Amino acid sequence: MAFRRARLMMVVLLGAGLLAAHGLEAMPGLSLRSAAALVEDQGTGELLLQKHPDQAVPIASITKLMTAMVMIDAQQDMQEPVTILEEDKDILRHSRSRLPVGTTLTRNDTLLVALMASENRAAHALGRTYPGGVAACVAAMNLKAANLGLTTAHFDDPTGLSSGNVASAKDLARIVDQAHHYPLIRTCTTQEETTIQGRFHPIAFHNTNRLLQSSRWRIGLSKTGFIDQSGECLVMQAELKQRPVLIVLLDSTGRGARFGDADRIRQWMEGADPVVRVARVAKVRRASKLVRVAKITRVARLRKPHRHPQA
Repeated sequence: MAFRRARLMMVVLLGAGLLAAHGLEAMPGLSLRSAAALVEDQGTGELLLQKHPDQAVPIASITKLMTAMVMIDAQQDMQEPVTILEEDKDILRHSRSRLPVGTTLTRNDTLLVALMASENRAAHALGRTYPGGVAACVAAMNLKAANLGLTTAHFDDPTGLSSGNVASAKDLARIVDQAHHYPLIRTCTTQEETTIQGRFHPIAFHNTNRLLQSSRWRIGLSKTGFIDQSGECLVMQAELKQRPVLIVLLDSTGRGARFGDADRIRQWMEGADPVVRVARVAKVRRASKLVRVAKITRVARLRKPHRHPQA
């Protein structure tokens, strides 16, 4: 018996060592599909969960948070017209856009659709109209990262289309925390939808984070990202169990996996969710007869595999 216990303890210790060697923290009852993840108490800085937190990886459209900050720091006129030009088109990945060349928006609306709907042409237009142009905007983004003490964050463009835009989960938590200090960024990233007057007709835009539609979430800031090199990414500031937290999920495997991971983290922190969890078989007495309530299951919807590098 003593030998079996010793062998079991050795297996447990070996497993813990393998987790540590691969940058994983033991998280009983929680399995994530994100390659890197971090959950931090925003108030105290306590790390509640981490998985490969120091590895620099492509961050796709999460980049737009830094673009927004340096643009606001420059104190540009938010009501000034910004026109989408030919040079704002994505020639790197040829991503789809709902903003035709020639569309004119206020800078405020340009920022809104860049953050809320992850519009790449809008984000590039913000960089292009930054004092000094795109190069000056990117330089300001890297300078701000350095001033924040970020050691892994680097930016090549204001949209996130370049795989050279990288950061670790720890550095992204700092970016999210800093961006949360900007009321305009909080508003733009959590607005569910908007309609703007396009060049030819009104254009409706929707937030790329579907969790904002759920009453179970209290989200103060949100941004999604996707390119082939980054996988699905999601960062948020939210309130879980009456405490403000920063959530970073990078390179999630599978369509919608980042949202599934976020929901698993919420349930892990707040406890069982009777609406989401599968109902157990229960007995109900009706007319002196026992009737079993069938298990409730959720049927996954099939989605088209084609992806656009902006969400």
